[in-house]
Amino acid sequence: MDAAQLTATVDKLMPQITEDLKRLAAIPSIAFPGYPEEKIAECHDLLVELLRDTGVQDLHDLNLPDTSPIITGHIPPPSPDAPTVLLYGHYDVQPPGDEKAWVSPPFTPTEYTDPEHGLAVRGRGIADDKSNLAVHLGALRAFGGRPPVGIRLVLEGQEEYGSILDDYPPQNPEAFACDAMVIADMGNIRPGTPTLTTALRGDTEVEVEVRTLREARHSGLYGGAAPDALLTLIAALATLHDDKGDVAVPGLRREPWAGTAYTDDEFRTLATVEPDVPLLGTGGLGERLWSGPAITVVGLDAPAVDTAALAVVPYARALINLRIHPQQDPKEAQRALINHLEGLKPFGVTLKVTPQDAGPGFAAATGGPAYQAASKALKAAWGSDPVQAASGGAIPLVNGLAKAVPNAEILLFGAEDAACRLHGPNERVLLSELRNSVVAEAAFFQAYADSYMADRAKL
Repeated sequence: MDAAQLTATVDKLMPQITEDLKRLAAIPSIAFPGYPEEKIAECHDLLVELLRDTGVQDLHDLNLPDTSPIITGHIPPPSPDAPTVLLYGHYDVQPPGDEKAWVSPPFTPTEYTDPEHGLAVRGRGIADDKSNLAVHLGALRAFGGRPPVGIRLVLEGQEEYGSILDDYPPQNPEAFACDAMVIADMGNIRPGTPTLTTALRGDTEVEVEVRTLREARHSGLYGGAAPDALLTLIAALATLHDDKGDVAVPGLRREPWAGTAYTDDEFRTLATVEPDVPLLGTGGLGERLWSGPAITVVGLDAPAVDTAALAVVPYARALINLRIHPQQDPKEAQRALINHLEGLKPFGVTLKVTPQDAGPGFAAATGGPAYQAASKALKAAWGSDPVQAASGGAIPLVNGLAKAVPNAEILLFGAEDAACRLHGPNERVLLSELRNSVVAEAAFFQAYADSYMADRAKL
């Protein structure tokens, strides 16, 4: 089918695609400890049912220790010369958070009109990542379950909490064999702007502890000479940035970002920055968000203001999150941060620095036939050339898949957008973005099959 035929087919399917999405999003499939496991099982079973309805018959569960079931599936390629595409998504969601902050109940998918972008559906997980499951279902339905490429499905049920699936693919690479992958846990930099995510920042954490006294002592009697643990920790944390807000730790990679980025006004709105507060750092936003380091103090153990005693603080602790250049080794970056902190000794006090987890980033190859086919498909869906963007959020499984199938092209796109409020209250997906993403994935199948088989015919 050509792009016009696919678009017409998807438009006819949109009521069913939207209904599939609402049914999936109505299930609180939260894989965090303490939440009912039967809801994960319910969402798993519904997704299997929907996949079978699209025509996928070869479906199985990959059961790994301490992990929700991973749905795997296979549609053989229609001919020996056709490529195979792996489709990834996840059916678990974040907890809803404070339900009082929601306009409508988080697990009652609610259709409404967005004043700028038209019809939308609100609900927890409606964008991240059940919209992208609906994209896969819709693209398969567009071909009656017989797309012009072979299909492998990897749909996990514990991405938000984390699981050992991230490191599993290299142990069983034949189960993930393909020519290209669509990692559908992404979306557009802004609604209406087709976007291919070409880089993911790496991620690591470091814990810093200070103990200066065996116990708290009266600040009037001892303050001024007794070493204050909280003041010591604050002095250390203050060295992580310069006076303009740029990261000041040596050894962390930073380069200009050549792709598309947010405007300052867009970013201020997305990040909910208060009107009179300046943004941190210098240089382009793409560089600050994606191709350079970011250091955030995400937790601090110290006395609470409302219950604080007038005493010298004996102990303080902080958790530091470091986001790194997509191509910098995370252990190298973590070691640079540790070396910086261990070399400080503020007021002569030694800091205890403990490394935590470290995960690599990812940089996609952008010159292959799958990338070219995806660019053509996204243009067909949105009517404009796609832009390149990146993400500061990590998807650890991407690196596991890249190691398992090193020659496969990896494409990251989907129905989310930067304003969809994923992980926050009132998460939503725009039906226009959902529709265009289905068209794009279906058009990608066709364009990739055509170009792949044309190249094979030349051999």
